[in-house]
Amino acid sequence: MDSLDTALSRLPKVELHMHIEGSLEPELMFELAERNGIKLPWGSVEEIRQAYEFSDLQSFLDIYYAGADVLRTEQDFFDLTWAYLERCRSDKVRHTEIFFDPQTHTYRGIAFETVIEGITRALDEGREQLGISSRLIMCFLRHLSAEAAIETLEQALPWQRHIIAVGLDSSEKDHPPEKFQAVFDRARSEGFLTVAHAGEEGPADYIRQALDLLKVRRIDHGVRCVDDPDLVARLIAEQVPLTVCPLSNIKLRVFDKLEDHNLAELLRAGVCVTINSDDPAYFGGYIGENFSATASALNLSLADIDRLARNAIQAAFLDAERREDLLIELDNWRERCELGCG
Repeated sequence: MDSLDTALSRLPKVELHMHIEGSLEPELMFELAERNGIKLPWGSVEEIRQAYEFSDLQSFLDIYYAGADVLRTEQDFFDLTWAYLERCRSDKVRHTEIFFDPQTHTYRGIAFETVIEGITRALDEGREQLGISSRLIMCFLRHLSAEAAIETLEQALPWQRHIIAVGLDSSEKDHPPEKFQAVFDRARSEGFLTVAHAGEEGPADYIRQALDLLKVRRIDHGVRCVDDPDLVARLIAEQVPLTVCPLSNIKLRVFDKLEDHNLAELLRAGVCVTINSDDPAYFGGYIGENFSATASALNLSLADIDRLARNAIQAAFLDAERREDLLIELDNWRERCELGCG
C-alpha cells in the first residue's frame, strides 16, 4: 500500500462538495470568538472536538450552526476561506467548488455583502498566489421555507458574477426537492447552474426529484441511489455525477463503517462518483484523508483512484482550457505512478 499512499499524496485533486462553514476548525473558532467578543458554549478546543460525536445529520447541524455564529465580519469570512485554501495546497487540490450558506448568516443579521466579499477575496488571492481555481455555489437551507429561498436568490442577483450555481443543503428528512422547484426554476432562468443534496438520509426518490424537478447537473451525496436499481441505471446512462463524502457518511451514521461504503460498488458499476470532504473540520478529514481512508478501506486500485479523479475533473464547472490542463496533469501523474511513483 506504500506506493498507493505515495500516489495519493501527489494526486492532483478536484473537490466538488465542501461547505466553507464546515471547514471552521476549533482553533479558528476560538480565535474569531475572541476577536468578536463572543462567548462559546465550549471551554476549550478539546471540548469542541469531544462534541463532534454525531448520531445523525441534525445532531451535527446543531453544532454547525452554533459554530458559525463566530463569523461576523468580512475578514472572518476571508480568514475561514484562506485557511481552507491553504489546506487545499497541502492536499494538492487544483480546483475547488465551494458551497456557502448565506441564510446561516443573514438570519443572524450579517449582510450578504459581508459574506460573499470575504469569501471571494480569499478565492481571488488563492487563484493568484496558490494557483487554485475555484467556483462558488450558493445553497438554500431546505429546513427553511421556499419563500425564504426566493428572498435569498434575490439578494444574490447583484453578486451573480461570483456565483456559478445554486444548491440545496441542510436537513434532508421531510424536505423533498419538490418543495424548491419554483426557486430552482427561477435560478435557472437567471443563468445559474443547479446542484442539490439528495439521497444521503433521504430516499432515492429525492434523487429523482432533484433530477426531474430541479434539473440539477450534479447530485451531492446520492448514496441511497442503490435502493432503486432503475435509478442507478439512469445515473450510469446519463453520467450524472455524485459528489460522495465518505468520512462524512461514516460520521453521520449513513454507513456503520467505511468498509461498508458503496462507493467502490458504484464506481465499478460505471456511476460517475467523486470523493469529497463535505464539512472537514467536523468529520475528521479533508479531501486527502478521504482519499487515503477510502482507498484503504475499499481496496481501491490505482485505476480506481485515476477514475475518481478524472470523474471530478469532468464533473466540475470548468472552461475547456482549464479542464484540459487538469486532465493533462492527471495523465502525467498516472504515467509517473506506473513508472513507480518517482
